[in-house]
Amino acid sequence: MRAVCLALPTNRECADTVTAVGAEAAHAARRFGVRVHLLVLDSADPAARARHAAAAAALPPVEGVVVHHLDEDAQRAFLRGAIERSGLPGPDRLLDLMLPDAVSYGACTNRAFLLAAALGCTSVHRRDSDSRYQWHDGAPVFPIEHELATIGLKAADAAAAVTEHTLDPAHADKPVALVGASFIGELSVDLGEIRELDPETYHDVVALWAPTGATEEERRELVAESFTGAGTKPFTADRAVLDRPDIWRIDMCNIALDHEVYERVPLPPATDTIGSDYFLHHLVHDATLPGVTHNRHIVNYYTPERRTGSGFTAYQERYAKFLLSMLYLHPVYADMERAGDALLDEHHHVRPEAIADSARRSAATDRAENHRRLAELDRCYRRLGGKYAEFADHLAPARARLLDEAQADIEDFALLIDAWGPLVRASRATPADRLPR
Repeated sequence: MRAVCLALPTNRECADTVTAVGAEAAHAARRFGVRVHLLVLDSADPAARARHAAAAAALPPVEGVVVHHLDEDAQRAFLRGAIERSGLPGPDRLLDLMLPDAVSYGACTNRAFLLAAALGCTSVHRRDSDSRYQWHDGAPVFPIEHELATIGLKAADAAAAVTEHTLDPAHADKPVALVGASFIGELSVDLGEIRELDPETYHDVVALWAPTGATEEERRELVAESFTGAGTKPFTADRAVLDRPDIWRIDMCNIALDHEVYERVPLPPATDTIGSDYFLHHLVHDATLPGVTHNRHIVNYYTPERRTGSGFTAYQERYAKFLLSMLYLHPVYADMERAGDALLDEHHHVRPEAIADSARRSAATDRAENHRRLAELDRCYRRLGGKYAEFADHLAPARARLLDEAQADIEDFALLIDAWGPLVRASRATPADRLPR
């Protein structure tokens, strides 16, 4: 029986989401005859964890669904064991990259990847705590319907399960490496208030993540495409396109990845940085691996803590670090785009050493552009006034630290890529009595 991992990482209260994702797991097991490991990776506070545990325990038992609710202690114990079995040097450093004290969207998903390997899964299907399913004709619209119909299949075989097939026949023998859709509702990055307050400033703030040297037209196109998902139009009928994946229309709350990708290259483990979990989108696309882009979009919403007080400050700082991360990621993306299918070996497997080498080279990029980004962000936030001007006051003394952290993040990514193969093999070799429960 094929085993798959339906993962829900969370650091906030989301008992209702646990229940909803549990229903998706049950649907998948019944519909596709697979074993679904429902994996809740819980970094929330004790009270929220207790509510999550109660929600997980209350899920109706379904043949083929195995529920794992792991707090950070349980995750750490698993990781320590895998790192020890890998025999890699610097075990404490690796543990910090896999389970840092700070928020890391890449690291939490990397933990799901290793746990999925330990559980014998062939794919990971990720959902987020601040999202809900659409409903149509009285039933939830589960993305896993498209994901399990095509993920991992040779593209030529997956063609029968989609509504449109536009893939170049040259890629027909390659496996479907990514299946995903987007979201409807609020922007994926919490900048909607800025757009309402001052559209010109919104353009300037979002355009800061454009590559160095981008033209004004390219920046405007980037702003128009960024963070908007699938808009607001609700689901009415299925559409699924087999091609190289449309990475602008696929979000991490609504994605499936084949193990042949994530067992070779991890996500950047950057801390306090939004967007660090989107790297594999680019890798799959640039390596010319097939994907399916569908329209079973998730409903996105924001929890209030991101918009007031310390929550606002923390989120805006994560956005600032996202902008700084682009100095190092854009050159890696450019290298991957130039390499194309040379990123793959003769078996259509990604060559991780090419990515690690590119990341190491990128770490030496001159910081001048990042100094400019921080100065421009300061100008924009002071123009907005109020809490944004207060955030600019917070950001000013943190500039040197943030610049150093952004460079360290890409160096850490290269280090983790080098260690990833042994970590995956060690995870697969986890003794049965130590598998996460």
